[in-house]
Amino acid sequence: MKRYYSFGDYLKEIFGKKVYKVNVDAGFTCPNRDGTIGTTGCIYCNNNSFRPSSCAPTKPLMEQIITGINYLKQRYKAKAFLVYFQPYTNTYAPVKQLEKLYTEALSHPEVIGLAIGTRPDCVDDEKLALLEELSKKYLIIVEYGLQSIYEKSLKYIKRGHDYSTFLEAVYNTHNRGILVGAHIIVGLPTETREESLCMADEINRHPIKFLKIHQLQVIKDTILARLYEKNPFSVFDYDEYLNFVVDFIERLSPDIVIQRLFATAPEEILIAPKWNRSKQQILNDINRRLEERNACQGSKCSFNRHRALCY
Repeated sequence: MKRYYSFGDYLKEIFGKKVYKVNVDAGFTCPNRDGTIGTTGCIYCNNNSFRPSSCAPTKPLMEQIITGINYLKQRYKAKAFLVYFQPYTNTYAPVKQLEKLYTEALSHPEVIGLAIGTRPDCVDDEKLALLEELSKKYLIIVEYGLQSIYEKSLKYIKRGHDYSTFLEAVYNTHNRGILVGAHIIVGLPTETREESLCMADEINRHPIKFLKIHQLQVIKDTILARLYEKNPFSVFDYDEYLNFVVDFIERLSPDIVIQRLFATAPEEILIAPKWNRSKQQILNDINRRLEERNACQGSKCSFNRHRALCY
């Protein structure tokens, strides 16, 4: 029994085969780092916490794509690929530059689409028009960093935009027929457990097709690390998180595709929480906890998305 709607299952439904992500770094920066909004970035941000070693802005884009594809072919015999523009803000450039990068990535014959990680305050009509045109031939997913629906939390993490900015970007993107994803962080010290769980209820109400859930991690060389060192705050222990994420899955609408259930930073830069489990162990334990509770995605969701939203 499938107890939640995974990204792999979604891609297999659409393309009839497994599709693998190729992470690339196209050399973007962020308005929260270059002085437009701020210079420090969000307080938790250290891009080395999620960037693969093969993904480096010093390498040409197509070289990164070919290297990633060759690795995935060798390891998994993969045949179809989604290029993921991941580090920093991947719409933060003039539209002509974006068009060149996106078109180059899509020019590889085995690439079926793009996933573009960005901020909701870094899109406009011109950029969305470009993505709308590309989405007519390819799978295009725009993944917006939300992190929290609560203004108190957005201020705490120095996000640099409010929740209404996120919603405006989501609807402007969705109304052009472009698929929308969101990233959230759960377990911020500004929020109770129930407040974090309520984000599932709120996400259900909007045209968000994909979701990545990250537990708060304290990473070296960040503002958050300095705050934690000075005044340690509570973070999820392992068993606590298993129970939390199962509760969250139950409240999440069953038609939302879960791209990620937890964050995994390299051990050498991770300060807390230290779970000492592999990705596969964590996935296995989440699935086991779902089975133990006979829980599945949407089993405690009362909101009818099909009636309220048009996909």
